[in-house]
Amino acid sequence: MSWQNKIKDTRNGLRNLNGAIPDAARAFGALSAAVKQGGTLDYKTKEFIALGMSIAIRCEPCITLHTEALVKAGATREEFSDVLAMAVQMGGGPSMMYAAKALECYDELNA
Repeated sequence: MSWQNKIKDTRNGLRNLNGAIPDAARAFGALSAAVKQGGTLDYKTKEFIALGMSIAIRCEPCITLHTEALVKAGATREEFSDVLAMAVQMGGGPSMMYAAKALECYDELNA
């Protein structure tokens, strides 16, 4: 399955969940917006942090959505790879496997 299809499937699953728990979904969306718009770090830096955490906790749907956000934010492959290295250092072997998935996703979405 392509990474584009995985993103579509993730979004469809989230829409379904949002319909089942609309109040909680709105609250989570508001939290996400507040965190991404406020503070001293820029949006791209925050997305890099989210990507690293997604790899370390092994959340493939998170990896796809944060990779998509980073591609749209203009992240370079070199910047992206630097974050992958840090995630591997923090998460060990399992993070190495998910970092490889993240790079595949980046390459497909940036093509």
